[in-house]
Amino acid sequence: MNVVMVHGFGDTGRLFRRMSRTLEERGHACLAPTMSPADARLGIEDLSVKLASFVDGEVPAGAPMAMVGFSMGALVVRHYLQALGGARRTRAFFSIAGPHGGTMNAYLYPGRGTREMRPGSAFLRGLAEGAANLGGLPAFAYRTPFDLMVTPSTSCRMAGAEDVVVWCPFHSLMPGNTRVMGHIAATLAAIEASASGAGPAGAA
Repeated sequence: MNVVMVHGFGDTGRLFRRMSRTLEERGHACLAPTMSPADARLGIEDLSVKLASFVDGEVPAGAPMAMVGFSMGALVVRHYLQALGGARRTRAFFSIAGPHGGTMNAYLYPGRGTREMRPGSAFLRGLAEGAANLGGLPAFAYRTPFDLMVTPSTSCRMAGAEDVVVWCPFHSLMPGNTRVMGHIAATLAAIEASASGAGPAGAA
């Protein structure tokens, strides 16, 4: 399966090196673009539109695809899925420490993207109101109680997504966390098995 991974604030696609290796060993094709501007100064919707263009250019129409978003990248992916029709061509959405309910740390940096990540922002309200556009897409929201970047950590919960608590010491380590990667790999295997008629496989 094609797995598109979207990094968070101020980062690059290299963030997903370990996860890419893990999933590629299981036969998946991983794509981790570097989104620009990485601080979302033009807004999260701007990055979402760029993500849509990337997907259209790199993933063949009709090919199975899953989406992974870390931190701010989870909001970029969610907007793509809900507002730009991405849910129609996606098999699963994995949100890793995404601030769906906002984060107080967003007040510490200027710019449109960080304003949109503040609790109660119009952007976040729009995502919540448009959740039905996911159309029943399997979604998983990973969070750690030790998160000091997304505060409170319960903001990582997402309506309609399975809440997966991972005891990881740092926000930045979540994408390479063994349990997170194992759960994603097992879920993708189950989806592929179900599509082939081989029967579901259990998630880690």
